Amino acid sequence: MLDRLDSTGFGCQSCVLVVESDVTLAQRIALDLKEGGYNPIVAHDANSGLTQADEVQPGLIAIDRILPGNSGLWLCKHLRSTGHRVPILMLLASDTVDDRVACLEAGADDYVMKPYSGEKFLGMVEFYLKPERQDTNQLRFVDLVLDLSSRQAMRGGRAIDLTMKEFELLKFLMEHPREVLTREQILENVWGYEFMGESNVIEVYIRYLRLKIENEGEKRLIQTVRGVGYVLRDS
Repeated sequence: MLDRLDSTGFGCQSCVLVVESDVTLAQRIALDLKEGGYNPIVAHDANSGLTQADEVQPGLIAIDRILPGNSGLWLCKHLRSTGHRVPILMLLASDTVDDRVACLEAGADDYVMKPYSGEKFLGMVEFYLKPERQDTNQLRFVDLVLDLSSRQAMRGGRAIDLTMKEFELLKFLMEHPREVLTREQILENVWGYEFMGESNVIEVYIRYLRLKIENEGEKRLIQTVRGVGYVLRDS
């Protein structure tokens, strides 16, 4: 079953696709989104969600991890593998490190814990859909270049595509070269809100960045300072 709650154009930045099997919860989220000025589209299973993502090209997608048939993790992985680069939030009922890491490794930018809180959810949606700065500045460190307008990195002549969160993390590191940044500083400046409990979300994303910007034979630029955090340096 699929409910389209608003008629919108293709590639709608204000559209938020919600893939949630609980019909009552999905309607509540949609109403909150509508009151917040967004155009909600609701699907109740992974296949319908995939269809809507392809047809509407929403600005953000929120996916319940537990869906009938194909899971929310499957949908997230499939969206990423087929080129969808929009922010993806996963709705989680279980708050364990394994659950959170599984969502991030599937390609989600972030996660939202249940029970659902409209205020927290809308705050996160606003955070990810806030207008980007329209500038063409570039950040450079050794042979690594980060273009702030295209949100793309370059190293050694090769282009590196980044997710939104990878871009924000690399940008923060490149804005503070050779400065040791604590986990707390990274969480506050990159994620923009306080994490509850222990999480290795930073470690997961550092690993993603290293895989992308440090090919075999290239010098490691993102270095770990044990017990403190991370630093961008070339020695």
